[in-house]
Amino acid sequence: MTEMVYGSMPLRVREPVLPRWWRTIDKLSLVAVLALFGIGMLLGLAASVPLANRNGLEPFYYVQREAAFGFVAMLTMLGISMLPPAQIRRFGVLAFAAAFVALALLPILGTDFGKGAVRWYSLGFVSFQPSEFLKPGFIIVSAWLIAAAGELNGPPGKTISFVLTLSVALLLAFQPDFGQTMLVLFGWCVVYFVAGAPMLLILGVVGLVGSGGWFAYHTSEHFARRIDGFLNADIDPRSQIGYATNAIQEGGFFGVGVGEGQVKWTLPDAHTDFIIAVAAEEYGLILVLVILALYAFIVARSLARLLRERDPFVRLAGSGLACIFGAQAMINIGVAVRLLPAKGMTLPFVSYGGSSVIAAGITMGMLLALTRTRPQGEIADIFRNRR
Repeated sequence: MTEMVYGSMPLRVREPVLPRWWRTIDKLSLVAVLALFGIGMLLGLAASVPLANRNGLEPFYYVQREAAFGFVAMLTMLGISMLPPAQIRRFGVLAFAAAFVALALLPILGTDFGKGAVRWYSLGFVSFQPSEFLKPGFIIVSAWLIAAAGELNGPPGKTISFVLTLSVALLLAFQPDFGQTMLVLFGWCVVYFVAGAPMLLILGVVGLVGSGGWFAYHTSEHFARRIDGFLNADIDPRSQIGYATNAIQEGGFFGVGVGEGQVKWTLPDAHTDFIIAVAAEEYGLILVLVILALYAFIVARSLARLLRERDPFVRLAGSGLACIFGAQAMINIGVAVRLLPAKGMTLPFVSYGGSSVIAAGITMGMLLALTRTRPQGEIADIFRNRR
């Protein structure tokens, strides 16, 4: 009787999670990420064996650890990529809060491992760097605040995000970790720029960064030493930059051959900060160009997909995540070829490091989730309807 009066209720058939995820995910970007990780494992086989030898460990000890970290990172990336934007926002806020607290407690509980900067927590069997996990959460929080500021009766999100950015930058600068500081400021500027920030504000932030760099140069011996080394026309052949530069020159176009490189035996950070020098020496310019192309493809394709997005939060967060992912890669490679001062920054998915690869997995998981195809009109439809 009820159906005769009101009609039958249509049954909503929901598509299973995995088929829906596979149908909507950016498969080409996913393949590019897997290719980067595969290249990282290939280079790890060469670069980490000398490190294990110096530390009296099994030859493939670090390769096995990297494989384990990478497995966790890939699972994390795939799991996060299945979340809808609302859950990405919640996860990002919680991740940022946890990483921010961990960052604030570093001066008390952290360690520097003899490198002159307190950036890590040591748990004995493993260590982690909170700043790596802070970046994706920070972008999500900034995008959420700035997007909310554009809503009717919304909060002063732009002001709050600016204050939050300065707080994070100060915590990172006091470690000191000026590379991550620059990356965080760059990420915030990207998010605010996409949201329609006035150019005067962006120029003001650039001026603030320049003033901070001048102050750091005159107050931090660690920072000044790296700047002076970068500006010095003569390269010390026994320095990390000297070894890396020589390895890149020796590699030429096609490399000296698999396993024939020498830089991995002399460069302490060949498996992390200078992994691109190992790639250039053993495989030549060809592999370096492939790596560059993969990073450029992921960033460009993600930004292109975000152009169709109508949700302001998704647009802002996705743009910020894509740009800091690409910027970190460019900084790492720029340091190795002496276009930038030494920063101590890893190459995402390629360098050795648990914090680095898992944080990169979180970043790409969020980006893949935000660039999934969703039932919506093109953003251009909004402007057409206003005519």
